[in-house]
Amino acid sequence: MEVHPDSVFALAERLATLESFERFQERKRTFEHLVEPKNLDDFERAWFNHSTITPKEIAVAIKASSVTAGMVEKRQSIDMVWTGPSTTMVPSRRTEQVFLEVLQQAKSDVFIVSFVAYKVERVIVALKEAIDRGVKVSILFESTKSHGGKIDIDSLGSFSKHLPQANFYFWSSEDKEEDGYIGSVHAKCVVADAKVAFITSANLTSAALERNMELGVLIEGGNVPDRLHRHFQALAATGVIEKIQWTL
Repeated sequence: MEVHPDSVFALAERLATLESFERFQERKRTFEHLVEPKNLDDFERAWFNHSTITPKEIAVAIKASSVTAGMVEKRQSIDMVWTGPSTTMVPSRRTEQVFLEVLQQAKSDVFIVSFVAYKVERVIVALKEAIDRGVKVSILFESTKSHGGKIDIDSLGSFSKHLPQANFYFWSSEDKEEDGYIGSVHAKCVVADAKVAFITSANLTSAALERNMELGVLIEGGNVPDRLHRHFQALAATGVIEKIQWTL
């Protein structure tokens, strides 16, 4: 799981050409460009305890293990997330609960998208805690009317005061107009670590998180979180969304 499948398969192909475990010990350092030295040492110790297993058998085993690890990593779970009138017939998780859990469990980066955002103190606290843990926080909101957007509430300005370390983005006005119609940032989602994606109808407001009738899905694992993560990275890299440079 820690080594890319290409490196694992290259390692296996080379192992299969050896005659014995002892020959691997002699040539172990020639494998370090494929596997980190620590992992290679762990591998050697494990094989030492079962040195009667042939290199060809080991090669088959680690190939199978790598394929299995990839299958496990791609497994995904999808949960329904709902705010509004509830029944005892269909279980579901609440919007604010899921939003906070995604932020609290993030380890490396978070990307949040919402049309508007206000009166979400618990979310701001969770984002501050994430930043303190070293999580990179990026946020895309709709711009105000004075900046080519469609709202009066300055969500970007308000959040930047609470989260000065976060990265804030806006949709460039040159790219959002077509045939006289100006588009808006209407997506609502949060993506964490390229592994978890919460896609929802709820804006980042207290009403949407707690009282409105809102529906979403929480996707853990699989390809969708990674694709969303890469999509937002590409939007930023190509200048479709631009990072705001705040002036003090």
